[in-house]
Amino acid sequence: MNATDQLFANNRAWARAIQERDPEFFQKLTRQQSPPYLWIGCADSRVPANEIVGLLPGELFVHRNVANVVVHTDLNCLSVIQYAVDVLKVGDVIVCGHYGCGGVLAAMQSRRLGLIDNWLRHIQDVMRRHEGLLAVMADEAARARLLCELNVVDQVINVCQTTMVQGAWERGQPLVVHGWIYDIADGLLHDLSIGVGPGDSLDACYRRALDAAAVRATAALSAPRAG
Repeated sequence: MNATDQLFANNRAWARAIQERDPEFFQKLTRQQSPPYLWIGCADSRVPANEIVGLLPGELFVHRNVANVVVHTDLNCLSVIQYAVDVLKVGDVIVCGHYGCGGVLAAMQSRRLGLIDNWLRHIQDVMRRHEGLLAVMADEAARARLLCELNVVDQVINVCQTTMVQGAWERGQPLVVHGWIYDIADGLLHDLSIGVGPGDSLDACYRRALDAAAVRATAALSAPRAG
């Protein structure tokens, strides 16, 4: 059995296990798609969206790319947002980054990886925007963790500024955009203190999230070091 044959074997075992728990599961799944959430996350293989929030297929609409970036010229991402907001009528959009993100680290270190360097320029824009806050983190690992958080916060703002989200709020659609981060080291999610809904001030929400990030950074600086 080669590597891809194993994937087919895994698939059959998974499908059998699902049907044993709920014989009607796949029949119900074919009839509709009505997930209440849109997840915008990183393409990293260690961050499986459905699994880390305990949801089954059909319960989470997902878009993933390197370093969970939302760019206003990315028609792929914008199309996902438009479909989720206008057609599926999701109530929550979750931008979720993760600590230890290879894309964020590569951008921070200005590593040359090829075509992806152009994509990671967006992360470097985040770095420049927050260079004062990042500069206080002398330790590279701590600075990378903070940049992962700041990237999520900035991408939340980018989502909120899309015409789809703005239009939904103008129509009175009860849509909230959240910023979370996942820690691969312990499997836990953390709220980054940014949740923007209809009528909220984008500037105020952004400032509150940056203040919270600064508090976490200060706490990390003062925490005792192991060893």
